[in-house]
Amino acid sequence: MQLNYKTAPQDEVSDSIGLLISILVRYPELGTVNYDPVLQQLRFTFIFSCVLDEEKLVNFKEVVVASIEAYNALEDRIPQVTEVRFNPCEEFTMLEIIRDVGTLTQEELAMLIELVHCNFKTDLIFEKNDYLLEEDLLMQEELIEHMLENIKISYPGKNLIAFREDGRVLVFNK
Repeated sequence: MQLNYKTAPQDEVSDSIGLLISILVRYPELGTVNYDPVLQQLRFTFIFSCVLDEEKLVNFKEVVVASIEAYNALEDRIPQVTEVRFNPCEEFTMLEIIRDVGTLTQEELAMLIELVHCNFKTDLIFEKNDYLLEEDLLMQEELIEHMLENIKISYPGKNLIAFREDGRVLVFNK
């Protein structure tokens, strides 16, 4: 399937909003996605149902950073921003992975989601995507890749946050 879009100022904002929506629809493991147009960064937040062991978190951070570096080396790219942060609270833990838009791909995002899912499956809070068919998931992946490419060249100016609430995806201009 070939997707054709014209890039106009209103389309730039639509692409960034659409990107956040598609990411949350495709990857229910994500709690929120933030887009910072000034820094050209995406911040992915995962939420866990308990306070996770600090040693496990430190080890996981090393695995994520090494995986991102290895993936990008295979693709002959150098990531500009790779940050992994944990925020333990009283009864849950939040994980943030921050990546620059310039070198991020849909495939890398899928790898990151799989890493989180494999390492923290029992503690990860997420909504099931039972209503999406395999072809819908593939379409979302194509949309994510296309919109990522568009915002790499268009630099939309809206600082956006998207999150899930009661089975819906909400996007706000921060």
